[in-house]
Amino acid sequence: MVKAFILAAGEGNRMRPLTEKRPKPMLHVAGRPLLQHTIEALAGAGVEEVVILTGWKGENIRKYFGRGAKFGVRIRYITQDRRNGTGGAVYLAKRQMKGHFIALNGDVVVGRKTIAEMAKRAEKGMSTVSAVRSEHPERYGVLQLVDKGKKEALISGIIEKPEAPPSNLINAGIYVFPPSIFDAISKTALSERGEIEVTDSIRLLIDGHDGQKEDFHMYEIKEGWMDIGYPWDLLEANKMVIDRLSNESGGDFWTSEGVIEDNVSVRGRLRVGKGSTIKSGTYIEGDVVIGENCDIGPNSYIRGTTSLGNGCKIGGSSEVKNTIVMNGSKIPHHNYVGDSVIGENCNLGSGTKVANLRLDDSHISVIINGEMIDTGRRKLGVIMGDGVKTGVNSVIDVGTVIGSGSFIGPAARASGHISSGAKIM
Repeated sequence: MVKAFILAAGEGNRMRPLTEKRPKPMLHVAGRPLLQHTIEALAGAGVEEVVILTGWKGENIRKYFGRGAKFGVRIRYITQDRRNGTGGAVYLAKRQMKGHFIALNGDVVVGRKTIAEMAKRAEKGMSTVSAVRSEHPERYGVLQLVDKGKKEALISGIIEKPEAPPSNLINAGIYVFPPSIFDAISKTALSERGEIEVTDSIRLLIDGHDGQKEDFHMYEIKEGWMDIGYPWDLLEANKMVIDRLSNESGGDFWTSEGVIEDNVSVRGRLRVGKGSTIKSGTYIEGDVVIGENCDIGPNSYIRGTTSLGNGCKIGGSSEVKNTIVMNGSKIPHHNYVGDSVIGENCNLGSGTKVANLRLDDSHISVIINGEMIDTGRRKLGVIMGDGVKTGVNSVIDVGTVIGSGSFIGPAARASGHISSGAKIM
């Protein structure tokens, strides 16, 4: 029986304020947590048991997934109290993993084809490191290859952020490990960061340290993979996952279990969850996913690749474009929200407008952890934490980050980085 170990204990500091109240793998794309997409892919590949490593806000994961019956797998949990690197994290699964097993990060987007291939390799006992090609390999862990011309190239090592990368294949963070990985981890020296790096443990096995020698194969992922580093990456991931789910289901992903009233125009692909109602006069174009018990319209405009969680409201004369709206948030009337990520249980007052394009049409920069980051995007609105409220006719500048529980007063302007619990009047 193939088992999988998912690392989901990190705090996701670069994703704040979205991770102030939840772990990064519980952020939504295509209407579901990232972690749910991974678990469902594992179940579809025949994996029967999944062990999840939890840490920051781990109760969110345990409460949502429970014992896993609803998702077609058995789920067990391990709590990581002290973070000491990827090797230290993997070592915590020693008691649960007896044969070859899949190990992967809980915050990556990965397709079912890749998961299925890794499950086959685990069943065959083929130790593997997955890889993707990058235009900037120097920013990542880069694979060194043996027998480059062969279909099943072997790995001779993984170099972290090299100045002169030996290849453009970077570590994708999805592995098939042999049982010997645990002994290798126990003998791995601390890195310069004072942590146990699982890539160093892999190198020990490749080199045959203490007589334990293991061949590691390289599997190249050619589509459907994404590492989510910053909040705006969720927008690209949302599109990627929606496209993938549509292709994998043969179009069956696009279903309507809610009520669509007369005089609703749909010019794209639409999924509507149970208990949701789309009222007359609403216009939808693009790929739109609407969760359960949502209230849309009348006379709303939803476009682009937009994903709404459960219990959301998009009201009269409101326009939402290429945006992720999480559970329980309300955009009720006369609002514009574009290219944004809205946390849970937010409420936008009438006339709230979110700007998403600079007048000079240049890239939008965002303040993350006190550092100004170039997003590389021409269009980006707001990254909004949970429980934010805006007053009537408030304005939010491009690339604004608003912390959870903040209040943007009537006719106020929000810009830059706003701390959690702040009041802008």
